[in-house]
Amino acid sequence: MMTSKIAPRRLSIFGSTGSIGQNTLNVIDHLGGRDNFEISVLTGNGNVELLAQQAKSSGAQLAVIANDRHYESLKSELSGSGIAVAAGKSGLMEAADREADWVMAAIVGTAGLAPTLAAARRGADIALANKECLVSAGDLFIEAVKNGGGKLLPVDSEHNAIFQVLEENQRHAVERIILTASGGPFRTSSLEEMANVTVETARAHPRWSMGLKISIDSASLFNKALEMIEAKHLFGLRPEQVEVIVHPQSVIHSMVGYTDGSVLAQLGAPDMRTAIGYALSHPRRANLPIERLDFAKLARLDFEAPDEKRFPALRLARLAMTRGGVQGAVLNGAKEVALEAFIEGRLPFLAMAEITEKVMDDLIDLPAAATMDDVFAADKEARQRAAGLIR
Repeated sequence: MMTSKIAPRRLSIFGSTGSIGQNTLNVIDHLGGRDNFEISVLTGNGNVELLAQQAKSSGAQLAVIANDRHYESLKSELSGSGIAVAAGKSGLMEAADREADWVMAAIVGTAGLAPTLAAARRGADIALANKECLVSAGDLFIEAVKNGGGKLLPVDSEHNAIFQVLEENQRHAVERIILTASGGPFRTSSLEEMANVTVETARAHPRWSMGLKISIDSASLFNKALEMIEAKHLFGLRPEQVEVIVHPQSVIHSMVGYTDGSVLAQLGAPDMRTAIGYALSHPRRANLPIERLDFAKLARLDFEAPDEKRFPALRLARLAMTRGGVQGAVLNGAKEVALEAFIEGRLPFLAMAEITEKVMDDLIDLPAAATMDDVFAADKEARQRAAGLIR
């Protein structure tokens, strides 16, 4: 008796040249590559050579470069390959409209909002690594996923951990979720020491290998602040149900506490491929080449409460969640401008939170977002206010 071959799953990777995108392609190759998956679209920002190489090796149908100044270069690199080329915002929207069952949303920043939202509305399963979708437009994005009918699969290691241990039939019994934070390079530093840190010391994360901006966000715990807001939307929680604990070993990635006193945790080596593989294979688990935990060698797990005087970003996240409306978009927009100023040497490390809080207070009366245009308007206003304060 003959059996028909199962058609490969069709995938798109938004942000394939970044660390999440590269790890996604690594997982895809490990799980069978072209035999099991068909790559519809790959997108990158400015790394033409890497994007072209990825497109050729994966057999992608379309390659999109977000920076349209690199369009001709990408077109030249892919000449004769049969791979279609597009660029800019229109190219990203074309990528979102392309047929794909599963989309890795890993474009950094607000540039990822529109294409990810469009893919969600189309009904694709969204493997979410872009923070702005939930931080800046949480209600709109959750509604788009619901109306589109696809699944929302968190890829951030902390949210993916919660996704793994949150029992769907016990949601009514969830008392709290506990996000773990490594504490970053300044976990034991004093306020006086943190006032004089440099970009180089801030980017030196003790556990994870990441890009410049996200490494500095991790050092200030702004990354964790954004994850708090994301968790609220992802899992339908009240602000007071979202907690953070510092866990330097980064072995427990997050926990869910239930009303009977039980706490379920997800443990694993700090490797993003675990979360990516789970999102790609859900609801099954894949066989991945991840380092296995040796509990005898691990010996100990440490925990400590975060110090919100040294890391005020956590307090600002609670403020944004409590206030609601577009405060998440305002927080993110102001923080992005402050972060750029720190990287460029125009703002001290600790002043990033001061600028962000001032902008949040100034724009507290902005109305809630009914459309994406409202989100972009709030983001733009926050960035302009922050830039003015820094000047």
